[in-house]
Amino acid sequence: MLIYKDILGQLSAAGFTTYRLRKEKLLSERTIQRIRDGDPINTTTIDAICTLLNCQPDKILEYKKDE
Repeated sequence: MLIYKDILGQLSAAGFTTYRLRKEKLLSERTIQRIRDGDPINTTTIDAICTLLNCQPDKILEYKKDE
């Protein structure tokens, strides 16, 4: 199972509020809600987030084995 590592908090710290993400069409409202809910996001979205944060995916994602 993939766990998100406070993606929205990291984006906010980098100056990308949810308002700015929506207004500048960097991420859709639906994608933001999926992240909040912990629902799966696609690799294109992961790529966009990593580009905004200038990071590798392991900074925003963690894998935990299902029990």
